[in-house]
Amino acid sequence: MYLALLELKAARGRFLLMGSVVVLVAALVGIVSGFATGLGNDTVSALRRLPATHIAFAAGSNSDQFARSLIDQRAVTGWASEKGIRATPLGVAITRGTTDRNVEVDLAAFGVQPGAFTDPGAEDGHRLDAAAPQGIVVSSQLVNAGVRIGDTLTIDRLGIRLKVTGTTGRSSYGHVAVAYMTLDTWRQVRFTTPGALTPPAGLPDQYTAMALNVPADLRGQVLADADRRLDTATVAIQDAFAAAPGYAGERLTMNSIETFLFLIAPLVVGAFFAVWTVQRTPELALLRAMGASRRRLLGHTLAQAAVVVATGTAAGAALAAAVGLLVGEKVPFSLPAATLTTTMAAVVLVGLAGSAFTLRRVTTVDPMTMLGAAR
Repeated sequence: MYLALLELKAARGRFLLMGSVVVLVAALVGIVSGFATGLGNDTVSALRRLPATHIAFAAGSNSDQFARSLIDQRAVTGWASEKGIRATPLGVAITRGTTDRNVEVDLAAFGVQPGAFTDPGAEDGHRLDAAAPQGIVVSSQLVNAGVRIGDTLTIDRLGIRLKVTGTTGRSSYGHVAVAYMTLDTWRQVRFTTPGALTPPAGLPDQYTAMALNVPADLRGQVLADADRRLDTATVAIQDAFAAAPGYAGERLTMNSIETFLFLIAPLVVGAFFAVWTVQRTPELALLRAMGASRRRLLGHTLAQAAVVVATGTAAGAALAAAVGLLVGEKVPFSLPAATLTTTMAAVVLVGLAGSAFTLRRVTTVDPMTMLGAAR
């Protein structure tokens, strides 16, 4: 180990250059991971907040279910009567509104039943109340956009006036901040024709889906039987994320970028140590001639690689975390400590795997090189 560190010091310029490359690769991997997590949260955080295990969509809506699915009252009643299963209607729609203080916002309207397990409650102000159906609870992003408790929010083109009664935590759907409202109010937002203020009684008695909380022993065949009877298609809540707009495409894009970075890292590290090993072949041959074992030379090489890769990765992790602090909530970026640690550990592993490509040349170096046998 002493010899490895001594060599690092003697050739510090080369190792600093290689370390800088590792820093940039690690930082880039961390930043991409942060954007992947942030974009995912910004697309489906409202769905993740639902304390549901499954979502039942209308049968036949095989893609973009949250936009295409509509279940009728028969399905609502049927799921509500299933023994052992907690079920409640869920409405999802994206719209736009303006407050009485001229704050214009996009919002994802989530229709929930007040008091049901899908009701988010309120961190400030008052929660949804069936006795005040025009009240809404807005997420923290809408508060950051300028919406305040007590504001009246008018839905564009529909003229529906909603009173902001409370606020809840960060919650978004399809990169749009969520506003929670009663199911009757959601039906007005979803089905009202622009210019015609139709009362809830005259609107279709339909919802986007059913949110289900299903015990483990009732999953499988029980859900399949209920789907056949009620003409629905039930999926696990994690699978329902793919129905959110843009979620699947964003995940595929970001995961592809991250995968390519993990492929690039070992190639870059391996190429550097391959060249470095060729350049110091005479020194390795001298060590072999002096009696150094192959195991010791392997340890010597791996120690150098470990120091360079680990130090560079740690610096890259700090740089990625600094980027996260710098951007704050201006962009969808999230890099929790657990995610950062896991990602950086993967960078270290692939970096060391790249350096392993040079081990064969280290172990096969001929000590006779120093005695002129190679001439």
